Amino acid sequence: VQLQASGGGLVQAGGSLRLSCAASGQTFSRYRTGWFRQAPGKEREFVAVITRSGNTLYVDSVKGRATISRDNAKNTVYLQMNNLSPEDTAVYYCAASTKFATTLVTDYDYWGQGTLVTVSS
Repeated sequence: VQLQASGGGLVQAGGSLRLSCAASGQTFSRYRTGWFRQAPGKEREFVAVITRSGNTLYVDSVKGRATISRDNAKNTVYLQMNNLSPEDTAVYYCAASTKFATTLVTDYDYWGQGTLVTVSS
């Protein structure tokens, strides 16, 4: 499966963005799909995941501010991020897994190219 992330950009603190991850080659609903982010000088970290059945999990730092969702008809997974802060500045990656993946980078088989989110204070 090929993944294409989009939707990043420059936003002021307190603003919102919706990131999209479009899949081609396979039906997205067959995979667990996660969002990760990597800030400059830091390791890639888990943000959110949606399972095949639609269950979701979030890292504590985005709980209440982020919503991951999937549109099977469009073969796209979204990450809605609200009340953004400069600490959310990072390259955001979507990833897909055939395993019972949750928060580990190594559990994911396919990765998109990343989309940059910059939050100004």
